[in-house]
This record gives sequence, structure tokens and C-alpha cells, in this order.
Amino acid sequence: MRIKLTVVLRTFIAAITVFLIMFIVQGTGIIMVGSAAKMDTFHLQQNGEPLYLKVVFERIYLDGEVSEEVVNESVSSLKEFWAKYDQWQLVDVNETKVTFRKNVDDISPLLKANGFFGVTHEGVLSIFNGKPERSRIIQSFFQIDIKKLESKKQEELIHGIPIKTKDHYVEVLETFKPYSTNDLQGN
Repeated sequence: MRIKLTVVLRTFIAAITVFLIMFIVQGTGIIMVGSAAKMDTFHLQQNGEPLYLKVVFERIYLDGEVSEEVVNESVSSLKEFWAKYDQWQLVDVNETKVTFRKNVDDISPLLKANGFFGVTHEGVLSIFNGKPERSRIIQSFFQIDIKKLESKKQEELIHGIPIKTKDHYVEVLETFKPYSTNDLQGN
């Protein structure tokens, strides 16, 4: 009985909260924009002038790299604005700035330009920004039992295996996964 009363009370409070938000929004001249995934508020310009926004685009790549692009945009139609970015996930919005995010099914431009697979002194398969012997680690994956590798594979890892495509990235990870001594996934 007590559990049912708690559920009913929480449902009632949620319904009242939604009603109050709708009432406040309607009374303040704020327009609710977008689908359920991107509900947020904007104030309408009273004089018909376009709305000037800073639009931030965050791209998250397979290798964990995040890039950010900032664009200043003049918005005359909120409906067109939301339609233009409907493939992006809304992360944050206020009166002057909108932040969108997208997961990109590819490796980052940084990896394509200067990424190398290699191993640390501890034998952890890692991606380096440049050749492994003198560069910083971008991402670490798992420890490898180097003794089980054929000498050619050992040499490749020591000198660095360049990463140019997503397919090659996946292929190298799959090649060395059987030599893993544990799963330290992530960085």
C-alpha cells in the first residue's frame, strides 16, 4: 500500500511540474522548439531582427578524439535552424550559444595525419601522436604479451604502424587482440 501511494504521489508531482512549466513558458513569451530530444527555450526577438548565435559543433571520433568547431550564425527562422542540424545531438542551448554533438564513425583527422600504433615500455598497445619512441600517447588499449609475437610484428610495433584509415585502425586492433594479457580498454 505504501509503495502504491509513493508511486501515485510521484506521478502527481511530475504532472503538476509539467503543467507549471507549460504555464510559465506560455506567460513569458518563450517558445519551445524542437522534438523531445532537443526541447529547450529561446526568446523571440521582439523587433523581427534575426537571432545571432554562436554554434559549437563537437565531433567525437572512434579513437576518442574530440574536435570542436565554432561558427557564428544569423538565425531568422528557428524551424529552419533546427531542421538544418537535425542530424546533430543538442547538448546545450542558451540565448547566445547552441552546442551540438555528433559521434563520427571514423578515426580523427589527427590520427590520419600523424597517428601510429606502438607499444609502451610496459608492453601496452597504444596510439601515439607521431613515432612511438619520441611521441606522446593519445590512447591506450591493452597489454600485449610481446614474447608471443613473431619478430616482424614486434619490430612493426616498436617502430610504429601508421594509421591512415578506419579499416586499418580496426584491423590492427583485431590483429593484436589475441595477444592481449588483459583488457585495459580505454585511455
